[in-house]
Amino acid sequence: MKSLLVTAALLIGLAPAAVAEPDLETPALSWQDCQDGFQCATAKVPLDYDQPAGTKIDLAVIRLPATDPSKRIGSLFVNFGGPGASGVDRLRGRAKWEWLFSSELRARFDLVSWDPRGIGRSATVRCFDSVEEQQNFLNSIPVYPDTAAQEPAFYSAYQEFVRRCEAKSGDLLDHVSSANTARDLDQLRKAVGDKKLTYHGISYGTHLGAIYANMFPDKVRALAFDGSLDFIGNATGHGNQGTTVPLDTRQDVPRGVAETFEEFLKLCAAPGAKCAFAGGDLKQKWADLVAKVTASPVTTPDGRFDRVTLISTVWDALAQPETWQDTARILQGIWEAPASLRTASADYITNRFEAYNAIQCADSDFPRDTATYTRFGQSEDERVPYWGRPVVYDMMACAFWQGRDADRYTGPWNRWTSAPILFINSRFDPSTALHGARDGAAEMARTGFLTVEGYGHTSMYVRSACAEKVKREYLFTGVLPTQKTCGIDKSPFA
Repeated sequence: MKSLLVTAALLIGLAPAAVAEPDLETPALSWQDCQDGFQCATAKVPLDYDQPAGTKIDLAVIRLPATDPSKRIGSLFVNFGGPGASGVDRLRGRAKWEWLFSSELRARFDLVSWDPRGIGRSATVRCFDSVEEQQNFLNSIPVYPDTAAQEPAFYSAYQEFVRRCEAKSGDLLDHVSSANTARDLDQLRKAVGDKKLTYHGISYGTHLGAIYANMFPDKVRALAFDGSLDFIGNATGHGNQGTTVPLDTRQDVPRGVAETFEEFLKLCAAPGAKCAFAGGDLKQKWADLVAKVTASPVTTPDGRFDRVTLISTVWDALAQPETWQDTARILQGIWEAPASLRTASADYITNRFEAYNAIQCADSDFPRDTATYTRFGQSEDERVPYWGRPVVYDMMACAFWQGRDADRYTGPWNRWTSAPILFINSRFDPSTALHGARDGAAEMARTGFLTVEGYGHTSMYVRSACAEKVKREYLFTGVLPTQKTCGIDKSPFA
């Protein structure tokens, strides 16, 4: 879809204007009450924007109307991240979290979210015939291979996963890129009657927001990016990284995980901390705990823990500081438990895993040979013990993925937007590390940055009344704050 104008602008070193999009019929939204004050609708959009009169798909949309219509500014679109999470379900569950959307914010905006294409109720990517088949297959694959000996079976399992996705979802996989979701978002913006977009993008939602801002730079009213990616790193990598370095490795996610875990241990050991794992040298205690479950799995009332399960459980928990006390209790329970060989399994009941891979593999460049992953699995384990190796295999399906969207977005990222964009990131974030967020902000043309002096992933989990106030004032006015830092409401172990 790039024009000669874009090519010419790149040759002379200018940030090009947005690529022209075809004239499209704005979706008609027929809002219906769907309980608890929410309203739901369905939007019809083209499957393929290169053929706008062709096949249409349905997008599930939800909104919570502004509580003070007399002061209403417009709609605040929210993408909660993933990719793969249902925006409909997450808005319903989180719209009234005061630390995320204060009553002052909800008074002036309709909160709007949707299931992006490929996700939940919107043109769902499916890789299995039934939930039972889905659960059995996905639960049979470890989170990552813990040793080189486990890698061949791991690679084979993902090759089979990709085969099943291609068999069940077919051509849909060629149309689920974030560029197409950005086009959907612009259609939804028009459908609710807003001249420009007001948006809160969380985690992956920042990547979607950056694509929107560069595809539709004159339609930006106020965009808050919360827990940001490095956009070049995510899409193509810097230099030739896209084909030579696994995605989260090239964004150095292990560094963010390691820094956050170090803070977990430091806060746990602090005087007066409510931390069940406290006592002695916690770095050594953690190393001994990993060695214990590596030698023989341990079963507690919280489940069965081998090395992979233990490390992945803690990695997941680091994103949510409100769970840190419970995580410390789990760790202490493993520390005190005898070894056991009893097995356990987990449920999997959504298409989030399938959609996550379908979208990421459509959006980004990946190494295609398994030898690259084997090599980085070893080197990252040495560079960042515990956390480097799991990250290498985080998107293993993409090494084998065949679905490709010809209209995916790979830049430029620095188009001059009609309003500046606010970035918000916690100091210690195990998923979107501060260094990557700063890189993302530097890649765009008009940005400001607010650092939250806390621990965890995005304002969904890092509670800061200060940051929410800064964010909402920016969303009200479109003016970047002068304030550069905010504190958190309380320590995780307080």
